[in-house]
Amino acid sequence: MPSLRVGKEDESSHNVEYATEIFSAHGEFIFAVIRNQVGDNSVANDLFQDFFLSLVSRPVPRDIQNIKSYLYKAIINDIVDATRRVERYKTLMHKYAEFIDYSINKSSPEDALIKTEEISKMFKVIGAQLPRSEAKAITYRFQNDYSIKEVAKKMNVDSRSVSRYISAGLSKVRQFFNNKKGQ
Repeated sequence: MPSLRVGKEDESSHNVEYATEIFSAHGEFIFAVIRNQVGDNSVANDLFQDFFLSLVSRPVPRDIQNIKSYLYKAIINDIVDATRRVERYKTLMHKYAEFIDYSINKSSPEDALIKTEEISKMFKVIGAQLPRSEAKAITYRFQNDYSIKEVAKKMNVDSRSVSRYISAGLSKVRQFFNNKKGQ
């Protein structure tokens, strides 16, 4: 097994040397193409370094007749890939920002505080009105946002018992609040 590792290290070392040779011979050409495509020196410098790593991981075939043509195509492909990555990242960040803005701003701070207080009161009522196991199961599940399996583990019972506790408890809570409405 150690000989396989040495072989990979030798190959990697060879790829670095070969990429270094290419950059020594064609570095100005590579940077000029990148700079011409992106227009920004800082981005060009980043892509220049990324292109070196690209050549290390995907070496230029030795039998290439026109190295500059090959490098040009490889540079363009790397720039397109980098642009796509950036666009995907921006799209994800935009969607995330919209989600966060929506979830944060869908109610005023006062309404959010009132809602939090009401929920807290509701869980206190649940704790006072239900048997201990049902109250714990409902609190873990809905206030702490645990899964059924997590609640079962926390309560040291099986998942079916948790489901029964929650079902029975919610039924009693509905009945309690319906009776309160009717009064």
